[in-house]
Amino acid sequence: MKVEEYDWDDQVSVRLRAAQQLEIAERYGTTESEPGVPPSAADIAVFFVATSVDGEPLGCGGLRYLGGGEAEIKRMYVLPAARGHGVATAILGHLEDHARHLGWLRLKLETGEQQPDAMRFYEREGYTRIANFGAYAGVADSVCYAKDL
Repeated sequence: MKVEEYDWDDQVSVRLRAAQQLEIAERYGTTESEPGVPPSAADIAVFFVATSVDGEPLGCGGLRYLGGGEAEIKRMYVLPAARGHGVATAILGHLEDHARHLGWLRLKLETGEQQPDAMRFYEREGYTRIANFGAYAGVADSVCYAKDL
């Protein structure tokens, strides 16, 4: 597997994010599950894609800078068939390394109560639960985490 930076608008990036949004819609029963402004090429500082040795996309994740040395992990996703093989850990490691390289001090993220697998993953990777921040404040299904780098 390799993890490389991709353009937000690259066809592979778009397909992976569409798969992620479809899975979220199925879990939550709605396509309107993102409070606040959805991420875009204009506000994503970096977007990584993991691929297999034969070039098949496996997963993705990006960072949106929030200011004050903090960034938010956005569109973190691994295709179901690739889960349990270290893909998410590899992508998260690249995101954390990139943030450190830029001098950012803390990463935040939002997931939801219908994603216990994601909650376990982030807790295992050293993220701690925080009060819902930004657009997620007051959103009942949202669960937020942070990690100091």
